Amino acid sequence: MVKVEVEYCGICNFRGQCDLLREFLLASSPDLDISCRQGRRGSFEVAIDGQLVHSKLSCLAFPQHASVLAQVQKAERGEPVEKAMEQPIKDCIVM
Repeated sequence: MVKVEVEYCGICNFRGQCDLLREFLLASSPDLDISCRQGRRGSFEVAIDGQLVHSKLSCLAFPQHASVLAQVQKAERGEPVEKAMEQPIKDCIVM
């Protein structure tokens, strides 16, 4: 069984993002073990079987759900996982 762990920022209210990712992944792979836990400020870190595939702390974006699913499917086949693609950052104003 593939294990997906998500660390999210509670202060930033990213729990909903984790729930959306969980629902998306479970719709395609219902046997996944997915956990969401509150962690560091600004975080949305996704690990598959202990390997980090996405870090919002590094790239400032959320992962593309389909890209995370593609990495989960690789792990299910016993293949090595790679970094997930990021969602484009929208509506961001830098002052």
